[in-house]
Amino acid sequence: MPNFKLGSRGSQVMQIQATLKKIGYDPGPIDGIYGIQTEQAVRNFQRNNGLIQDGIIGPDTYRVLHSFILGYDNYIIKPGDTLCGISRKYGTQVYKIITANPLIEPLGLIPGNTIKVPYSTDVVDTNIYYTYDVLETDLMGLKGRYPFITVGSAGESVLGRQLHYVRLGVGGNQVSYNGSHHALEWITTPLLMKFIENFARAYSEGENIRGYNIGDIWSRSSIYIVPMVNPDGVDLVLNGLARDNPYYYELIRWNRGSADFSRDWEANNRGVDLNHNYNANWQLSKESEPSYGVYGPGPTRYSGPYAESEPETRTMVNFTNNHDFRLVLAYHSQGQVIYWQYNALTPPESRRIAELFSEVSGYRLEETTGIASYSGYKDWFIQDHGKPGFTIEVGRGINPLPINQFDQIYNENEELLLLASVI
Repeated sequence: MPNFKLGSRGSQVMQIQATLKKIGYDPGPIDGIYGIQTEQAVRNFQRNNGLIQDGIIGPDTYRVLHSFILGYDNYIIKPGDTLCGISRKYGTQVYKIITANPLIEPLGLIPGNTIKVPYSTDVVDTNIYYTYDVLETDLMGLKGRYPFITVGSAGESVLGRQLHYVRLGVGGNQVSYNGSHHALEWITTPLLMKFIENFARAYSEGENIRGYNIGDIWSRSSIYIVPMVNPDGVDLVLNGLARDNPYYYELIRWNRGSADFSRDWEANNRGVDLNHNYNANWQLSKESEPSYGVYGPGPTRYSGPYAESEPETRTMVNFTNNHDFRLVLAYHSQGQVIYWQYNALTPPESRRIAELFSEVSGYRLEETTGIASYSGYKDWFIQDHGKPGFTIEVGRGINPLPINQFDQIYNENEELLLLASVI
């Protein structure tokens, strides 16, 4: 059970600050530093929830706060309860309770039964470092509030973390989106997670998004999303190298003697660049490594000892092969560009689709050069499946992009994500 107090730092503190802010307590800057303002916000939260007001997030305080992090509370029905009364108590809406509890009898509540009561706030925070732990909590929260979505695991990383996927829709037109092949590019994960939340909410409420009928998309298409392909790498970038990591000393050596992975590390936990590990001209990627100063495991561009050597890559290959995807999107950062070609194997319709993606996002179309032209996920998909595949590079600047770019990135890509499901 976490324990945080004045002076604590880290991504979990950042998540706590974001949660406190969205439920009406001002923790100061969302910066991962447990300062005086955060302590006072915690005291106010404790006072309003009947907790000891010590400004410390110990087990009791965290247990109460965790329901707000999840976005819903488990409520035991009492004699005389009504959905209207419960919704007023939680400051939420009756329809949200019904959505989260599809088997509930609104006029026949049974005392002693437990129901999920969603809060009025969103689940997915887009102002924090989006770690693997945040991903897992948000998936739990979204599944609790929107039980009609499918959440599963496609496979595991080197360190046994799950490569989670989400399915939206039940239709025969299957498409797939993924993010965070590269560790520094973790901002692509909250992009996909916020899309999942907005899509699920719109479907539950019978609303459109940007003129797209979400109910119609749900019935026509199935959108499979793998938000974080490289969870071990993202953890290295955002949380640092843990002493119990079985590759601890090797990772420092592969990182040129540094224990700081926050600036340059794109690879997985074995120093393999996952987006150079697919079996699509992999040998050309391998032969290009020396010209980039790559001679073994390291922060970027190491293609691995052989194609599909990494469990993350094999997971994506197997997951893709087990479906009939009409197209795929692989999200990366940065550059605001769309890559759509893979030499002579590019499907004829890819250019037309890419131009439409460019039109709705404002991103320009480009061709890859050098080592980036080989052994990527979209290259492999085009080669092995003969269908359109796209790499979408979001944002501008130096990776990792600051989270304050999120709103612009999301605004540029929401319609692209919708269009890809129906085009």
